[in-house]
Amino acid sequence: MSLTAITGAAVALPGAADPAALLRPPGPEAQPVDPASLIGKKGLRFKDRATQLGLHLAYAALTDAGLRAGTELRAPGPRIGVVVSSNLGNADTVCKAVETIAKETTSGLSPMDTPNASSNIIASEIAIRFGLGGANLTVCNGPTSGLDALRWASLLLRSHRADHVLVVGVEPDNEVTRRLVGGPVADGGAALVLARRGTGTARTLLGPVLRTATAAATVDSLAAAVPDPGLWLTADTDVLPDGSVGHTLEGWGELSGARGVVQAAAATAWFDEGHRTPAYALIGGTGLALTAPEQQR
Repeated sequence: MSLTAITGAAVALPGAADPAALLRPPGPEAQPVDPASLIGKKGLRFKDRATQLGLHLAYAALTDAGLRAGTELRAPGPRIGVVVSSNLGNADTVCKAVETIAKETTSGLSPMDTPNASSNIIASEIAIRFGLGGANLTVCNGPTSGLDALRWASLLLRSHRADHVLVVGVEPDNEVTRRLVGGPVADGGAALVLARRGTGTARTLLGPVLRTATAAATVDSLAAAVPDPGLWLTADTDVLPDGSVGHTLEGWGELSGARGVVQAAAATAWFDEGHRTPAYALIGGTGLALTAPEQQR
C-alpha cells in the first residue's frame, strides 16, 4: 500500500497551464510561460529563466495543495522540503561565465549573475522566496532524474524529515540548451506537492519506483507490481504490451529532467478525469506506478 500521496499539482509549459492540458498535444500557437503574470515581477530580476519558471511552478503547486493562501504559508515552513530536477537549468549561466572568464578573467563577472552558477540555485531560491526550511536538494542525473526526485521526496517523507515535499521538474529553452540537446527544450515543467498518506487530500498515490536494465524488463516488473494499467506515460512505446494505452508527452520539446515530474502530473490529470486504473511513468529502465486515491467517505 502506498504511503505517499500527491496533494497538489501545477504545470507551466507553452500551451499547458494545468495538468489536464498534458493529456492533449499543445496547439501550434502556444505562448511561452510568463512567470511575472502569476507571481509578479518583484524578485525575478537577475534570476535565470529556469529559476523564474521554478518559482512560478512552486507558487502554483503550493497554492493547489492548500499550503499557501496569498502571502501566507498554511503549514510550518521548516517541515516543507524542496526537491528540484533539472539537468539544463543553469547551463546558460555557466557557459556565459566560462566565456567571460576566458575573455576578461574573473574581473568581468557580474555579482548579479554568479549566484546563478550554483547547481542548486532553483531549489534554494524557491526555499528563500516561500519560506520552505526543510531538506533542499537538486537531482540532475540525466533523463530519469524527475522520477528519482519523486523517489527522494518519498524517502524524506517516510523518514519523517518533512511533512510535505515540493518536487519541481523544470528545463529552460535557450540557445545554450538547444545546442546541448540538439533541438528545442520544453521551457517549463511541472511541480507536485507530496505528503504522507492521510496528510491533506490525496489526488494520486505513488507506488514503487523500479529499476531494471531495460525498458522492456521494467514494463514487466511494473505490471507485476501494480497490475491492470490504464495509461502508460512513456516515449518507449515500442516495448508496451499489445493493446496498451500510451501517451508520449511529445510536442513541448526536450523535457529532460522535467519529464518524470511532468509524467506524474499527467497521471494526476488522468485520475482527475475519473479513471481508476493505474498509470505508469516509464523512462528507459526506470518506472513509477501511480494509482488513484481512494474515494472520499
